[in-house]
Amino acid sequence: MSASEATTLSCGIVLARTSDSGWLTLMLRAYHNWDFPKGLREAGEQPLEAAIREVGEETGITKIDFDWGERYTETGPYSRGKTARYYLGKTSCVDIVMGPSPETGVPEHHEWRWVSFDEAYDLSSPRVRTVVQWARQIIGA
Repeated sequence: MSASEATTLSCGIVLARTSDSGWLTLMLRAYHNWDFPKGLREAGEQPLEAAIREVGEETGITKIDFDWGERYTETGPYSRGKTARYYLGKTSCVDIVMGPSPETGVPEHHEWRWVSFDEAYDLSSPRVRTVVQWARQIIGA
């Protein structure tokens, strides 16, 4: 068992899509915090399965290609010991449907934006910026 599996693991995907202006990535805002779609892994769920499920719940996107393989990056612990694991996925979807949280019945996020990787870096916290840099290096954005 890896260190992240011994802690609370939040799993997500850096979604990337091409546009006329280059690569864009999807950022979601909860209160003042911008991040990629992610959420807690459920019992018995593999991390990639959790990431795919969370993206579907939070954005309505279910068509994701893993053109760069199943590699991932993890953040250090935050928010009471959680670790976030992010995969890199490609989608052609543009429209987002912020679904309700299974627990509360209302969307977990307040806003979404497709942004350049420069904008994603500027919007995000230091924890998320390391993920932005990792993803943009892989896809060459």
